[in-house]
Amino acid sequence: MNEQTPLLRHNRPPPETPVDAGSQALAEALRSSFAIVKFVMLVLVLAFLASGFFIVQPQEQAIILRLGKPVGAGKKALLGPGLHWSFPYPIDEVVRVSVAGVQKVRSSVGWYYTTPQDEVAGTEPPAGPTLNPLVDSYTMTGDRDIVHCRVDMTYRISDPLAYVFDFVNASNEILNVVDNALVEESSRFTIDSILYHSAVFRDAIAQRITQLAEQQKLGISVEQCSIEPIPPRQVKDAFESVVKAIVTYRTKLEDAYNYANQTTNRASADAFARISLAEADGARLDRDWASRAAQFNDNLPKYRLDPRLFVEQRLTETMGRALTNLENKIMIPENADGMPKEIRLLLNPPLPKPKVRVNNQQNNND
Repeated sequence: MNEQTPLLRHNRPPPETPVDAGSQALAEALRSSFAIVKFVMLVLVLAFLASGFFIVQPQEQAIILRLGKPVGAGKKALLGPGLHWSFPYPIDEVVRVSVAGVQKVRSSVGWYYTTPQDEVAGTEPPAGPTLNPLVDSYTMTGDRDIVHCRVDMTYRISDPLAYVFDFVNASNEILNVVDNALVEESSRFTIDSILYHSAVFRDAIAQRITQLAEQQKLGISVEQCSIEPIPPRQVKDAFESVVKAIVTYRTKLEDAYNYANQTTNRASADAFARISLAEADGARLDRDWASRAAQFNDNLPKYRLDPRLFVEQRLTETMGRALTNLENKIMIPENADGMPKEIRLLLNPPLPKPKVRVNNQQNNND
């Protein structure tokens, strides 16, 4: 019993230390503060995660960059229109690319100096007495002349991955392509072709821009290309005189072509009428001679049967037709020997003298 008594005393709980009211209030305040902090942290975490939701518009595609690298490979990295989620920045970064919208770029070479205020107002600074290459830009033509020209190109982004990740600044690369195409194609055309046949020059620039964009894999498709070529402003009057001369030349040439066409058409119509008349006359003569040949073939047996009788019958028929409308007719028969008789006719005889008047005069003399 004496050995167990110390063990029982050792297992007894220690006596509680009395806590004062201040310590108890502080403990309660700390517990409440920790609960509030936990709630606030939970709300912040939820808000942080909720901020990762984003919407991609119908005309856009989006790419999520996680620590600088795209999430997904190839086409799987492109997010279509709709609601998506990613970790908020700085873990993830959302890059939006407009694939339906049309982008526009204007060439930076080949045009004289203007200010943004002049561009907005539609005015231009006055031209100096000479062209200053340090201020005004221009392009060289194939015939060693100079011309001012600028290009406005619209395009769409066809490959967002290449457009975003293959270039530090794709818009600058596109501008370089436009400038290179303008300078290169200007050197292949004469100034007359650029100024007065600008459609061909424009198509050549658009084709060259497309080739360069495909070679450099810019990920764009060219929609439209327009150009604005003008001669140097210092020689504007001379070019206007040339334009007037060209217009006059084309007008005269067109008038000459029209006159030639009218003359040719008139000659063709006249020739056709003459040919038609000749063919009609030929057909009529063919029918006439065919009819006479048929008549001759019909009369030939009769003539061979009795030539004299046939001749007399034809002569009688002919004389009947010829003498139908004659008022006086004289028939001269032939002699027995077949020779015609000689007959003398007094045409328009003098009028006979009146006999009664002569007799009266003789009676008076008696």
